[in-house]
Amino acid sequence: MNTDITLNTGKSVTIRKMDEQDISSIMELQESVIDSLTDRTFLQPLSEEEFLFILQGNGLMIGAYDAAKLIAFRAMLEPEIDEDHLGWDAGLAESELSSVLYSEVSNVHPDYRGHSLQRILGNVLMKQIDRSRHRYIVATVAPFNIASLKDKFSLGMYIISLKEKYGGLIRYTFLKDLKGTEKTEAPEFTVDMDDILQQQEFMRKGLIGIRIKEEEGKWKVIYC
Repeated sequence: MNTDITLNTGKSVTIRKMDEQDISSIMELQESVIDSLTDRTFLQPLSEEEFLFILQGNGLMIGAYDAAKLIAFRAMLEPEIDEDHLGWDAGLAESELSSVLYSEVSNVHPDYRGHSLQRILGNVLMKQIDRSRHRYIVATVAPFNIASLKDKFSLGMYIISLKEKYGGLIRYTFLKDLKGTEKTEAPEFTVDMDDILQQQEFMRKGLIGIRIKEEEGKWKVIYC
C-alpha cells in the first residue's frame, strides 16, 4: 500500500507499509524523538529486536515519508500471550486474547509535529486490520501525555485500567472493541488526572474513562 496525503501545510507525504529493510531509519527516528522529550518516561521505546518481531509478520507497521525521509511511523503488534498480556487488564477471557492487537509505539519527527500525523497513521492502520482475526485493540499511555491520550480517544478507545506497568511506571490501559459497544446515556464523573486513587476506585466500580478536558489549567478525566 502506498497512499499520498496532503498535510495542513500543503506538503504531500507518502504512507507505506514498512519491512525489515527499514529498521535503521526506524531506530534513527526513535532516537530523535527520545532526544526531544522533556519527560522520557512518556515513551516506552522498543528495541531493534522488538521492531523486527513486528516487521517479520507479527503485526502491522506503516511509515510516513517526506520524499525519501522517514518522518513518522506507527505500529500494531500481535503480542505473545503471557501473564503480562494487556487483555487481562480488560477482563478478557483467555480464549479472547488471541484476538487482541496492541496499538504500539508511534513516533513523529520533532520537525513534523502539529500535522496530526499520529492520528492519520492510526486511522490508516485501523483500516488495515483483519477483523476476522482481531476484535480488540489495546494500548498503554502515561498520565499527562496529552497528545497520546487525545490520540487514543480519537480512535474510539477508552480507559479501562490505571496501574503500575513496565517496572513501576503508572499507565492507563485503553481498549477498543472493533465490534462496537452499545452507547447509552449515563451519569458522568470528572476527576483530576493526578488523582490516581479516585480513578482506580471509579474503575473498580465499572466506570470507564471516555475523554479528557482542561479546566482552569488542570487536566481532568471524565468517567461514566
